[in-house]
Amino acid sequence: MSLLVDGLGLGRPSGEVAVERALSEVRAGRGVLVEGDDAAVLVLAAETFDAGAGAALQALGARAARLVLPAPRLMKLGAPRPHAGVVALPQLDAARIAALALRMDASVDAPVAPAGALDLAALELLGLALALPAAVVAVLPDEALAGVMRVRQAQVMGYRASQVARLRIVGRAPVPLEGAVETEFVVFRGGEGLRDQVAIVVGRPDLAAPVAVRLHSACLTGDLFGSLKCDCGDQLRDTVRHMAQGEGGILLYLDQEGRGNGISNKMRAYALQAQGFDTYDADAALGFDLDQRRFDFAAVMLRQLGVGAVKVLTNNPQKIAALRAGGLDVVSDQRVLGRPTAENARYLASKRDRAGHYIDFEALVASAPD
Repeated sequence: MSLLVDGLGLGRPSGEVAVERALSEVRAGRGVLVEGDDAAVLVLAAETFDAGAGAALQALGARAARLVLPAPRLMKLGAPRPHAGVVALPQLDAARIAALALRMDASVDAPVAPAGALDLAALELLGLALALPAAVVAVLPDEALAGVMRVRQAQVMGYRASQVARLRIVGRAPVPLEGAVETEFVVFRGGEGLRDQVAIVVGRPDLAAPVAVRLHSACLTGDLFGSLKCDCGDQLRDTVRHMAQGEGGILLYLDQEGRGNGISNKMRAYALQAQGFDTYDADAALGFDLDQRRFDFAAVMLRQLGVGAVKVLTNNPQKIAALRAGGLDVVSDQRVLGRPTAENARYLASKRDRAGHYIDFEALVASAPD
């Protein structure tokens, strides 16, 4: 019987399964009941909330309805707070909710109260679902909750750590690349919700010695389409080429589009950048912190590949610190320079000035083609 249970995946912790089902519900625009020790609230994503949802909740007897917003969005709305807060919704007005969650010219029109534990779990659920960080939360009578997906607050808040603990290799194969013929792709499941992560092993690095390593967050626009707004594609290809021409190395290709915000929110931020916002101000206006990414699982991936010491190729001090915190011996770090363009100069300057990235503009200009 135990083999059957394990083989069907029924032996997985029930909390993880509940969170994964809840993520699907939230992304589909349906409500999820988040349960605490002595209370429970229905949570919906503000980005999918419409007049029909508001009318349905009112008809079901919703009470204590509120909009949960993170501190960066409250700052944009003119109500600075050190932490997330809630705005009461006496009427479930979809237009008002949309304005407070997303419009750039909106301002707070009611008092802001501190967010409670269930409110914070609602924001965490939306973050895991890569939705806009704005949650409609309400209390419903028990008789109105039949068939609603339920998840415990503790399960939501502990989900990220559980994914790191369950990280495992699910497939690997040689994939010759242009300029790096001897290359193997190793696919991991876990680390970031329902997404897979990839380790690209270039050449034959000596795992007994410090290995050249880069943590590269996926960037669809830069890596695949050659966007001029960032330097991601250059960093990706130059790193693989550098490793192939040297002693080999490992590039971790992490599914963390838009600094962990997801592709839809990245496009929302790009639209704001076109209006004059810098990359971090655009994210903050949408409710995001400076950087949503986590790199704890990257150290786990490397250890599973047999790596103990690394030479990190990065401009980001956060990645260096994360690998050290993950128990790896970081023996050196080296810069990875992309091409400076008229379109990415402000972006690179913002990363240097706002997030402390090690970016030397004189070195960038010197390395650029005429």
